[in-house]
Amino acid sequence: MTLYFGSDNMAGVCPAILKAIEAANAGDAMSYGGDAWTARLTSRMVELFEHEVAVFPVATGSAANALSLALISPPWGAIYCHPESHVMVDECGGPELQTGGAKLVPIPGAGAKMDAAALAALLVNAGKGVPHHVKPSAVTLTQATEAGTVYTVAEIKALTGVAHKYGLPVHMDGSRFGNALVRLGCSPADMTWRAGVDVLSFGATKNGALAAEAIVVFDPARAANLPYIRKRAGHLFSKHRYLSAQLLAYLDDELWLRNARHANAMAARLAEGLGNLPGVRLIDPVEANELFADLPEPLVGALAAQGFDFYRWGSPTPATHRMVTAWNTDLAVVDLVLDAARAAAMLNRG
Repeated sequence: MTLYFGSDNMAGVCPAILKAIEAANAGDAMSYGGDAWTARLTSRMVELFEHEVAVFPVATGSAANALSLALISPPWGAIYCHPESHVMVDECGGPELQTGGAKLVPIPGAGAKMDAAALAALLVNAGKGVPHHVKPSAVTLTQATEAGTVYTVAEIKALTGVAHKYGLPVHMDGSRFGNALVRLGCSPADMTWRAGVDVLSFGATKNGALAAEAIVVFDPARAANLPYIRKRAGHLFSKHRYLSAQLLAYLDDELWLRNARHANAMAARLAEGLGNLPGVRLIDPVEANELFADLPEPLVGALAAQGFDFYRWGSPTPATHRMVTAWNTDLAVVDLVLDAARAAAMLNRG
């Protein structure tokens, strides 16, 4: 039996969400988002964010990110992001395709978090209004980050403050939005529009949904072109109710927060246990549901032999591995990993 810690994408669908899909399947409903579920979802998101919003369900995080960026950047735009960000590394040019050619410009920072001072230094001489250069157009940040770290509200405000000073809207890739939120213990509003975020990719798939994300625009007037952008990209679903039903169930009774808390707690338990072993080095603070660690090869081999699956990351060193926990990660399985790791460490020491 393989015990997966490679990604939270490997986890199954939360039973409550499966039930919601089945319930939505009873009878007929208006197509293309004209259904009651999608209408209720907008109302629910208004409650959640304490703000008027425009909501556009899509099926994938890549679509949510690329279409959000297409909304806020022209083809000749520069979109500033961290060099490790998902939009830069893992979306096969999707943002460039959907924007019609906008350029992704990397801004460094420790722990996969963009540095506000570095962003400000670049924007001072970014060449706005010079037709030989791309036009500074947008900033996108990932919450939680690809390193498993979490921007504090103050760090978000610092970045959005710089962006807005130069007239740039800010997008948040929230594929692990719930994991970041429970880490900070703040409200969704505090981590988004109150901190200066203009557009959010609200993720659910990694945290228990089947295939459901939402583009949330905090100024509905800004979203005027998004229906056309989404349709042109093939993400206006005929049977949209199944996306909206997932998101409604995800938000109902704080399921999303409970799932995220559990995933984070399992990652923290793994990090604490592994971090105490000789030869193990945690790369970044474990603040959500991902951990990156340098692991000795004997330990890696011992875990693999017992059926534990995780990624060899290859960065920052060839010894770096990624482990990800999910809404359904079993505490007993986490402890099995730690027991096996301790046993391997003892053998290697002997």
